Amino acid sequence: MDQTQLQQQQQQQEAVVPDGLPEPEVAADAPVVSYNDLFPALPDSGPEAGGQMPGQTNPWAQRMRVGTSSVTQVFHVPSEERKTDRFGEDSSMRACGEIMQKTGTNIEASTGRDHSLTFIISGKQEQVLRAKRLILENFQTQVTQSISIPKEHHRFILGRGGQRLRELEAQTATKIHVPGQADPSDKVNVTGIKDGIEKAVHELQSISDEQSKQAYEKLEVPKKYHPFICGAHNENIIRMQTENPGIRINVPPLSVMKDELTVTGEKEGVMKAKQQILAIYQEMERKCTGFSVEVRKSQHKYLIGPRGNGIAEILQKTGVFVEMPPSDSTSDTITLRGPQDKLGEALTMVYEKANSVMMTEVNCPVWCHKYIIGKKGAEIRQITADLPKVHVEFDTGSSKVKIEGPKEDVEKARERIEAKAKELEDSMCQEQIDVPTKYHKHIIGKAGANINRIKCEYSVYVSIPENESSTTVKIEGPKEGVMGARDELLEMTAKMENEKERDIIIENRFHRQIIGSKGETITQIRQKFEQVQIVFPRQGEKSDVVKIRGPRDMVDQCYKHLQKLVKGMQEAGYQERVSIYKQHHKFIIGKGGANIRKIRDETNTRIDLPDESSDSSEIVITGRKEDVLAARDRIQKIQNELDNIVQRDIMVPCKFHNSIIGPGGRLIQSIMEECGGVQIKFPPSESKSDKVTIRGPKDDVQKAETILVDLANEKTLNGHTADVRAKHEHHRFLIGKNGSKIEALREETGTRIVFPSENDKDCEIITIMGKKENVERAKEQLEKLIRDLDLTVTAEMSVDPRHHRHFVARRAEVLREIKAQYGGVEVSFPRPGTAGQTVTLKGAKDCVEAARHRIQEIVEALESQVTIEVEIPQKHHGTVMGARGSHVQHVTQQHQVQIKFPDRADPNAAPPTQNGTEEPAAGPRRCDLIRVTGPEANCLKAKAALLELVPVTIEVEVPFDYHRFIIGQKGKGVREMMKNFDVNISIPPAEEHSSVIRITGTPNKLDDAREGLLQRVKELDAEMADRELRSFTLQMRVNPDYHPKIIGRKGAVISKIRMDHEVNVQFPPKDSEEPDLITITGYEEKARAAEEAIRQIVGDLDQMTREELRIDPRVHARIIGGRGKNIRAIMTEFQVDVRFPRAEDAEDDLVVITGAEEAVFECVERLRNLEEEYMQDVAEREEMNSHVHSRDTGYNGETGGGQQERSGFVVSGAPWQQQQQQQQQAAVLRSSAPDMASAEEFPSFGDTASSTPVMWGPSRR
Repeated sequence: MDQTQLQQQQQQQEAVVPDGLPEPEVAADAPVVSYNDLFPALPDSGPEAGGQMPGQTNPWAQRMRVGTSSVTQVFHVPSEERKTDRFGEDSSMRACGEIMQKTGTNIEASTGRDHSLTFIISGKQEQVLRAKRLILENFQTQVTQSISIPKEHHRFILGRGGQRLRELEAQTATKIHVPGQADPSDKVNVTGIKDGIEKAVHELQSISDEQSKQAYEKLEVPKKYHPFICGAHNENIIRMQTENPGIRINVPPLSVMKDELTVTGEKEGVMKAKQQILAIYQEMERKCTGFSVEVRKSQHKYLIGPRGNGIAEILQKTGVFVEMPPSDSTSDTITLRGPQDKLGEALTMVYEKANSVMMTEVNCPVWCHKYIIGKKGAEIRQITADLPKVHVEFDTGSSKVKIEGPKEDVEKARERIEAKAKELEDSMCQEQIDVPTKYHKHIIGKAGANINRIKCEYSVYVSIPENESSTTVKIEGPKEGVMGARDELLEMTAKMENEKERDIIIENRFHRQIIGSKGETITQIRQKFEQVQIVFPRQGEKSDVVKIRGPRDMVDQCYKHLQKLVKGMQEAGYQERVSIYKQHHKFIIGKGGANIRKIRDETNTRIDLPDESSDSSEIVITGRKEDVLAARDRIQKIQNELDNIVQRDIMVPCKFHNSIIGPGGRLIQSIMEECGGVQIKFPPSESKSDKVTIRGPKDDVQKAETILVDLANEKTLNGHTADVRAKHEHHRFLIGKNGSKIEALREETGTRIVFPSENDKDCEIITIMGKKENVERAKEQLEKLIRDLDLTVTAEMSVDPRHHRHFVARRAEVLREIKAQYGGVEVSFPRPGTAGQTVTLKGAKDCVEAARHRIQEIVEALESQVTIEVEIPQKHHGTVMGARGSHVQHVTQQHQVQIKFPDRADPNAAPPTQNGTEEPAAGPRRCDLIRVTGPEANCLKAKAALLELVPVTIEVEVPFDYHRFIIGQKGKGVREMMKNFDVNISIPPAEEHSSVIRITGTPNKLDDAREGLLQRVKELDAEMADRELRSFTLQMRVNPDYHPKIIGRKGAVISKIRMDHEVNVQFPPKDSEEPDLITITGYEEKARAAEEAIRQIVGDLDQMTREELRIDPRVHARIIGGRGKNIRAIMTEFQVDVRFPRAEDAEDDLVVITGAEEAVFECVERLRNLEEEYMQDVAEREEMNSHVHSRDTGYNGETGGGQQERSGFVVSGAPWQQQQQQQQQAAVLRSSAPDMASAEEFPSFGDTASSTPVMWGPSRR
């Protein structure tokens, strides 16, 4: 017996009836017995379960002990103290694994029938203690207890460097918190499990008592007499402490192998208690004897009783204490210790309690367990309804069913369970098939569709393992259903083994096109390859892999189809850039966009032109390669016609090509810029061709040709190359105005000097090419010029202070421009507020001179500036400014003026008055005047440019019916026109029915906009005429029975007719008054052709035979098969059409077969044979169900009667009394066979390999 058993004797558990359940009806003479008394829980093993029990003799204890560095410790966590595991068994196993890694120990864990935990830890002593503490923190409920220890005693608890406290925590597996010196509290908190806290409190109290000034007595009493000193339920200790208030008697728990007892408190009370304890000890030492008996280990729990009450009862009635072996020991020996004359009585009570319950086992297949238990335990409650003392336990790890209780009741329960198991084995079976793990998800189907269909169709339960390492699929249910489900699963497996998965690489940008709008394109592909699954990457994934899965042949066909589709998309995505001179873009667009629209339509390409504000002259053409080339040629043809554009091919040896192109293409780029931007194209290096193509205006092409030929003829191509570094801002001074300086240097030295462009990474390198001596000479002269530029000089000039503001305004914008243009020269103006007019310039000599000259020009321009006013109504100011001020910025830059717009005025405000009169002042409003400042000639040009930007409005007559087509979907059409022509188009509201469209914009753009709008009207006229031709309607009458055949499966037949003849075929709705009327709309000749095609189908159908057959509705599902598999096979075999009735049809047994006469009769014969065969199965199933119904009813009645007549004792607090709903369901059995496909009615086996037993009913506490 351990400490928990002894301490728990203080409380007697009473059976409680759950809320909401009525008290069981008991006969007047029926004894009421607690369920926990009849079925006590397993004893709790203390933390030191491996220790010697008091009074227990151990012959091995006298022998020499051999020391070992490894120890093994077993301890027990009772179910009532076990922590709730929120995350399941996997979480517990992970926790054990982490503890083993941290402590370097080996841990084994097992779960008892009462859900208690047992741990076996092996390792070094200190590691075992640490692992034990961590396990208890993770698996046992932690509580905290406070104990008052005088502050002056705390240092003795801590020990030197806290060593004593750490040892105490390790020994007791607790966490002890001692308040710090600054904390005035004397409370010491102990956190851990109950046993550990008791040990720790005992040790802490002992330490404190030793240091206390109160009386402290330590008594050496052999451990075997401690139970007699405590008494049953600790009654002796309680009595002594009551008689002597203020004392405390500390008896070490049974798990602590110490003989000493301590008594502390007031001296007088301590002495009295000491005398009483010694008196009990001396009396028991004189009278006490003991002997050992053998009791089977399995019966020890019945002897111990719930919470140790059985042993406490024996001690209380006889004065004899029963010593039990540890729970982890296999010994059957128990020891009785007490007075000689009471040992016989105690032995009798021991055997009565041990033999009060017997246990037997019944062999029953594991798969039958859940059927014996029944839904929510209904079946097992029925079996044990009149056997209240019987406890049945099902072990999922074996085929054993354990039964405990009185001998006669156990025998009855065994017979009933064996009969139930035999009945189940006769009517049901279990099959196991091996299915590779990779096929499990396909057998389950999307959202469980496949597996649920099989369960419903065959009335079976299918268990698919969740563990990836297991391939066994279990099928349970009626034998016929199990066989059918097994065959179908094997067929599915064989079919999947014939399948394969293939990946195809498709660029992510094409995925949306393949899927199509609302998935239309991919749906057509899936219909074409019905058994193939096509899986695209999830949205957001940058993956190009598309997975195809299905039958091998069909997967290969689908793969080729997608390859062909992607190839077409790739061809349609070919892109080419064409360089067209900027001034020719408007002619490419054409009047009203006519030219560009025509090229787009006829070549089926996309043509994108650069914005007007962009410096790029490239037009981008996208589409199929041959279409793109055709569009390119047409665009180039327009340019060639507009200008004297020529193209010439010259022969330049290919070995010179790289030299002419130059490092980074700088040399050829400089030649093209020098020759007016001509295009020079060299052949690919691998072609070894000498042909170089030059394209551009005739004179520029001639100049470029001369330069290239001269370069090719000179020997400089194989000559010397040198690099010179100069600051990028100095390059313009080296080049000179219009390239005069660098051109003179080139002619003088006979070299080519190439400056870097702004896009080059290194903008400071200047490349010189030519003969070695020429290159050296040019390099020397360049370096001299660069040195002169690098020499810093300072100069001063005088600028009138009234002009200073112009230079420093807007964050010194003008000065920053001067600095950037003139080699980084620094310009300093006097500080604001000073009277000085001296401006200082610092930088390279040439740069300073150029900057000084530029400042002088600006000052002269400022002195000659004038300001004029331009009157433009305020409502037009926004249009004149343009988007983000683009228009006014262009005017400002072009004419070098400043333009200031007035502040906005309130349009509802009254006009200003003159000389205090009420009449408004004459002249323009201030808010309409725009001020332009600059040179007089420039101001006048800017004024004219601003007036040209004032919008005007024109009206264009467009038929009202065309307005919605001009607007386009969500206004797309009219927005595109406004963007192309840079105007505003106002279309009147629909309720006005006006045909006038107003166009507002600048005068130079209104004509193009009007022409574009009229061109659109012409296109709509043509479309309207075509629409009238396509609106021809033709009606024909066809027997409604033929409509499904004309439509075809999933609309295949009618879709082909519509596509072939470009018509719309409309069938009447179900509730139509004319159900035989079909309407065809399209071009007249094509509508006639479509009518002829439909009549041909009708003619073929008229020659077919139609037979009606009556088939029992109960077998329709079997004939149709899963997803129509069976009936499709029959229709394919006989080439007929079979129609089963719908749910809403009045005649639910009428089946219609259509086809060739002979095939129809053969199909009818086949269906009749199937009906006869399936009806036999239906009859057998109904007969079986009727027997099940009668047997259940009779049993229920018999059981009910037995319950009413029974007058034996009643057990309270049993598991079957926990819920009122369960009690009510147990009284009325189901009248039909159980639903074996229901996971709720028959819970899953789970992992059948688990050895953890599962008890029926709620856990016993």
